[in-house]
This record gives sequence, C-alpha cells and structure tokens, in this order.
Amino acid sequence: MIATSDYELVTESAGLVDRSDRAKFLVRGSEAADFLQGQVSNDVEALEPGAGCYATVLSHKGKLRTDLRVLRGDDWFWLDTEAIGHAVLEHMLRTYSLGRDVQFEDVTESRALLSLVGPAARERLDTAPPDEEHSFVTGEHGIYVATLLGVDVICEPGTALDVEEVSDEAAECVRIEAGRPRLGFDMDAETMPQEAGINDRAVSFTKGCYVGQETVARLHYRGKPNRHLRGLRLSEPAERGAEIVFADKPVGRVGSTCVSPGLGPIALALVRREAEPGATVEVGGAPAEVVALPFPRG
Repeated sequence: MIATSDYELVTESAGLVDRSDRAKFLVRGSEAADFLQGQVSNDVEALEPGAGCYATVLSHKGKLRTDLRVLRGDDWFWLDTEAIGHAVLEHMLRTYSLGRDVQFEDVTESRALLSLVGPAARERLDTAPPDEEHSFVTGEHGIYVATLLGVDVICEPGTALDVEEVSDEAAECVRIEAGRPRLGFDMDAETMPQEAGINDRAVSFTKGCYVGQETVARLHYRGKPNRHLRGLRLSEPAERGAEIVFADKPVGRVGSTCVSPGLGPIALALVRREAEPGATVEVGGAPAEVVALPFPRG
C-alpha cells in the first residue's frame, strides 16, 4: 500500500529514495570512448562533457544483457545500472578492454546514489542540472544528474540532503505511470530493445558497429516485434508474473505493478502485438484494458 503522503511528495513536491545499491563504475583512458562505443548500443563518442545517455549491453542475438546510464566527464565516463547488471558490466569492462588504454574502477560501495523524485527536485539543490535527461552539473553534494522524474545525486556515502525520504513503492509508482520499463521487472535476457519500447532512448542507428547491432537494426528497419511494452489498467490489483489472456490465449505476463493513488491498479507488461491498446484482456480472471504508454491521467 502506497502512503498518500509519499505519493503527494513525488507528484507535487519532492521525495528522496536511496538507490545506492545500483552498480557503479568509473572508466578512464585514452581509448575509453572508442571502447565503450563498440560495446553499448548508444552513441557514446558523440557525448560532450556534462552530457550522458541511456544505453544497453546486448548479446550477439540483440537481446538485453543489461541497460545502463553513461555520463561523460572531462576525462572519465560513469556507468551505472541495476544491481543485477553488475556482473555484466564488470565482465564487459574486464574482458574486452584487455590490451587497450582503458582503466576502470568499481565504485559501487564508495559512491552513493540518491534519487530526488518530483517536480520540485531541482529546487532542493544548490544548483540544478540542465533540463535534458542525463545532463549533469557538479554541486555542493556531488554530481547532479537530470532524470525524467527529478534529479539523481551521485555523492559520498552518508551524504545528507534536506529532502524527505519516501518509500520505494511511491517512486516505483510514478515510474510505472510514466511507462518506463525496469530491468528484471519488465525486461530481461529474452527481451529486445524494440519490444521494450526503448529504441528511441537507448539505440543509435547512425553510429558504428557494436555487439548485437545487426539483429537490432534488422528488426527496426524490416521486422515487426511480436511483443510490445504496454500499460494495463486493471480492475483488480494483480501480482507480478500473473498471466495475461486475450481471446482465450496467453499473450504475456504482468511486470511492474502497483495500486496508484491517482490511477488505481495499473501495471506494465510485454504483451503480444495482437492485444493492441484499447483491447480488453483478462488478468487473474479479472478484466483489464491495454493502454499505450505513458498512462494518461484523469
């Protein structure tokens, strides 16, 4: 159950969520940009210092191994991802940088990551990053990174910010409302970027080669994914993993789900393409409506 007070903070003001468990790496060296360019799906070399991007690490079949955020400083790159993606990033950095002028440091334990979520997040800091997502500035407490829903602060462990803490559930609720998929919840090792609806954010179709590029490009230009990330307006709360049925056939399973104080029971799910927005499906025997993302308010 999401506390109404927490939901109000993340939708009307600002609340703090500690996300220090994310995997975090610093990468340096004269060949760091070229190395990362050949490993991730977005255009790292095009980034200017103070900018960043969302990207993926893919298998040779174009399926998701992990997603990540990349920030570019004057002489460094910052990578962070979900905790479950730690091993993937470490393996990539350790294995494929051999013989190149690339050095990396695992700073998962030595750096904290505090997410300020809500429309007033920028007002709670001594300086604000540019509006563009993943852009960043240096402030009193560390590095301030613009996000879709507020600002992330990369800082020393134990850093205190004058922002009220909120539950993870409240922050997850606004993420679900915004239609942003999460690794391990809405996409996994069997997911292609286009299925998860992240091509526009995570994939460059103009850069050079990277692992998995051929399959991703072929699907983008010539194919039709069998599944799409959709929203579900549920008539009853549902559990993650619950089967979704359309026309008496299974078409997917519930991913992230919550009972939003603003929208009621909702969920994200990878749904087969025949269940288009507007379709009525069954989840746990109860009707639900498939909707395009992000969730419309009201």
